[in-house]
Amino acid sequence: MIDVIDLKKNYGNLEVLKGITTTIKKGEKIVVIGPSGSGKSTFLRCLNCMEDPTSGAVIFEGVNIADMKVDINIHRRRMGMVFQQFNLFNNKTVIENIMLAPVSVGLQELRTAKIKNFFTRVKNVFTPNKKALIPVNASKAKIKAEAKENALRLLKRIGLEEKANVYPSTLSGGQKQRIAIIRALAMNPKVILFDEPTSALDPEMVGEVLDLIRQLADEGMTMVIVTHEMGFAKEVATRVLFMDEGRILEENTPAEIFSNPQNPRTKEFLSKVL
Repeated sequence: MIDVIDLKKNYGNLEVLKGITTTIKKGEKIVVIGPSGSGKSTFLRCLNCMEDPTSGAVIFEGVNIADMKVDINIHRRRMGMVFQQFNLFNNKTVIENIMLAPVSVGLQELRTAKIKNFFTRVKNVFTPNKKALIPVNASKAKIKAEAKENALRLLKRIGLEEKANVYPSTLSGGQKQRIAIIRALAMNPKVILFDEPTSALDPEMVGEVLDLIRQLADEGMTMVIVTHEMGFAKEVATRVLFMDEGRILEENTPAEIFSNPQNPRTKEFLSKVL
């Protein structure tokens, strides 16, 4: 699904990623661990080009999305992102937050189809070989109604349907992060990237967020998760990547990484956090 090839990221003279190469297969749950400052979050943000890589390639479903000529927004729709700090819009209600991206994309696609059909009609007037129009079965009202229906279904899934019309400022940290997760799900992504999804939460709220991520893992969602929750990594991951100083020093199954690490730096790190 995603092939990362010699990925590098510099900020001026600072090398943050020093040549990351790995493959993320459909259905995998990749957990990325390592000390603070090792480049984990930068790696995650480069996967969907929220940070433009300095060099290297990120091949997502056969397309190098690190190529500046590619319309990254089209591909980013299929790659959800969940942040440490939730990133909900405080001036919009919960349901408006969830609906925002699907409605925006739906309306954009509707406008594009109408423009293409307009020019096709004009061209058909002057050419004998008539081209077919793009079928347009949507309207603004239909797009919004379908997005609202899906948002309510997702809220019901996490037991927060009664929060649909409140503002994020009234919610607990755990509720905000669960809503951030289903906001990502509203776009029907092929993969979800989690950047330390529990680091901003009080300890008592961590469990409800991890439970939701476990459910998604059980359903087969492809995930890449940066986390400091080692117990969670052991339980959910199909593969663990250990990063330090901008490189992947070791990758293996959770059983091997946690019980029998091979790299001395991995051993040192785990001895301090387990």
